[in-house]
Amino acid sequence: MLAERRHQLILRALRSGGPAAVTDLSEQLGVSPATIRRDLVKLEEDGMLTRVHGGAVMEDGDQPFAEVAEVRVAEKDAIAARAAALVADGQSVLLDIGTTAYRLARQLHGRRLTVITSNLVVYEELADDEGIELVLLGGMVRREYRSLVGFLTEDNLRQLHTDWLFLGTSGVRPGGQVMDTTVVEVPVKRAMIKASDKVVLLADQAKFPGTGMAKVCGPEDLDVVVTNAPVDAATRSSLEEAGVEVVLAGKAQA
Repeated sequence: MLAERRHQLILRALRSGGPAAVTDLSEQLGVSPATIRRDLVKLEEDGMLTRVHGGAVMEDGDQPFAEVAEVRVAEKDAIAARAAALVADGQSVLLDIGTTAYRLARQLHGRRLTVITSNLVVYEELADDEGIELVLLGGMVRREYRSLVGFLTEDNLRQLHTDWLFLGTSGVRPGGQVMDTTVVEVPVKRAMIKASDKVVLLADQAKFPGTGMAKVCGPEDLDVVVTNAPVDAATRSSLEEAGVEVVLAGKAQA
């Protein structure tokens, strides 16, 4: 693979998935870690990224939520519609941060539900829907990610119990581990899992296999994965061994 093409793929991976490790990029592109390190040095010299210990991040002035919200919208909407069909009226729903959870919130208008979230965009979407009992978790505002985090958010979650959690991710490893690129969000996600009867992972095709530096949970913590395309064989096997149901958007069951 030509260096120019590798550079394009590295930048695309960082834009869509956030910070990435050298080892993950090496596996994705099928080249040695040493080659990736040289690529990262060149891209940093060109001002395209910032190298960090073990990998790289992209530093730009755009709001991460706003940027990601424009990516794979049709796929996210298909996943959101399938996920919304799992919920019965009268139930309680916990929505994670991220753009797919936001697309799911758009599918819940007109339903009789309790929706709990740390996602400020979800709150804004549902605030005027009088049929939904809306609970906004407390915490420290992360403006660029439109979310609430910190010990206040975690304390709030310890006082709650919900029927469903719809969880987002930056990627799922072949072993079924759910990963995140933003370490500060991980304790909140783990608290959400503990507060919920059923955990549904929302993950489009680009998340399999995915990257991420921080582990949120293992496949044993999931009940359902809703995605828009068949999952790669290694991850599918790991999920099946853990008893996780994999549902394809637009179909009854994978």
